[in-house]
Amino acid sequence: MADHKHGEMDTSVQEKTFDGFMAWTKWAVIVILGIIIWMAIFIT
Repeated sequence: MADHKHGEMDTSVQEKTFDGFMAWTKWAVIVILGIIIWMAIFIT
């Protein structure tokens, strides 16, 4: 088993995945809020 050395792991793939997840989450929240606002205006 290899010894762990702090700071040597390449995390670029994990960072790219997390950035994509956060972008998707941001747009999902915007769409959901837009639907809720539309419903509040037109379905009351």
